[in-house]
Amino acid sequence: MNERHESDERELTDQPATTEATGADEVRALRADDRRRRRALIAGGLGLAVLIGVTAGGVATAGRTEAASSASAGAATIVYPGGSRGSFGGGYVIVPSWGGSTQGGSSPYGSSQGGSSASEPATGATDAVAASTAQTAGVVTITSELTYQGARSAGTGMILTSDGMILTNNHVVEGATAISVTVESTGRSYTARVVGTDATNDVAVLQLEDASGLTPASLDTDGVAVGDTVTAVGNAGGTGDLVAATGTVTGLDQQITTRSESGISAETLTGLIQTDADIVSGDSGGPLVDSAGRVVGMDTAASSGTADITGFAIPISKALDIVATIEAGADTATVEIGYPAFLGVSLSSGTASPTSRALATTASGAVIGGVVEGGPAAQAGLEAGDVVTAVDGVAVASADQLSASLAQREPGESVTISWTDSAGAARSAQVVLVEGPVA
Repeated sequence: MNERHESDERELTDQPATTEATGADEVRALRADDRRRRRALIAGGLGLAVLIGVTAGGVATAGRTEAASSASAGAATIVYPGGSRGSFGGGYVIVPSWGGSTQGGSSPYGSSQGGSSASEPATGATDAVAASTAQTAGVVTITSELTYQGARSAGTGMILTSDGMILTNNHVVEGATAISVTVESTGRSYTARVVGTDATNDVAVLQLEDASGLTPASLDTDGVAVGDTVTAVGNAGGTGDLVAATGTVTGLDQQITTRSESGISAETLTGLIQTDADIVSGDSGGPLVDSAGRVVGMDTAASSGTADITGFAIPISKALDIVATIEAGADTATVEIGYPAFLGVSLSSGTASPTSRALATTASGAVIGGVVEGGPAAQAGLEAGDVVTAVDGVAVASADQLSASLAQREPGESVTISWTDSAGAARSAQVVLVEGPVA
């Protein structure tokens, strides 16, 4: 393996993870597991939440943390190479379930129903080198500030329009409170805002502020075949320098089933291109290009820790279909437009103070584990240990119910929060929800 694995990739493979049935590989990703319930409000990076990031609805619990941290690590990992550990901060543990088998027998890489894959394809992989001028055209590097997690993540993206529409993976920007994008061909950096995201399919669309005259990436939506030569270009290791790694297509229509660190629910990425090009941490959102230099896929996931290199990319045609849905500007079952509303609290379960636990037994609701300084909850007077009992007069009996209630709100919307404080007094206040981190 070349030196690209010597930075944050090693940090990723050293982290504990949950595992599935015998033969399943360990997997990690900067992902969350319940899109709808997360889009409200609730910050990770507070107390307990900093250990596991943001789980479903942003609710962090001791039980889930212990379960994740005590699980045994596997021999190999599949990583979502966007946010890197070490200097760039956190990730989510997920576990793959490989479907089907490859032509000629079983394989740990498998395929989805109807998928095709070479049994033991002749590898065309080469060591990674600095990307050429042609390979940097239409490519950007992305740095996301994860303020509430006390971290940063790094990834890659592609220019879709001359005025700065950018395609990348959702997990590259997930949890971001600020996003900086550098156009590699010019070296100019821009502030970016999220147009929309599809966490289920791991796609995000950004818009650069005050951008014009940019050169879009050259796209090829005709698809690829097993054996085709491809090159993965990306911000390897989050260094800010683009690197290119050439390989071959080793499978089509691949499927990976993932599970978040909390273990609450599973997500499946389908229809993926499989390649032996050396995709590593930081490459996520970058182009997988064919021999003519045209983008055929978006680098998304990769294996490490074994002798075999296996990368996965979302076909560019599938990604563009999602982009079109996002451009239409309406939420769907998987697409979210813009930013989520944000209350600015973390929720506790099993980790509250004795007083809070006593209150929770008599006042059904969601126990507050912490509040974001200066956020709507803090301004309303909510404190750690308080128990939220209602939103706009509708009772909430648990952290999940609070998350679900606020998930339907928008930034700028005013809501009335009712709670029982640590002294047992009933209180309420009207708060205005603000823009939260990217969901």
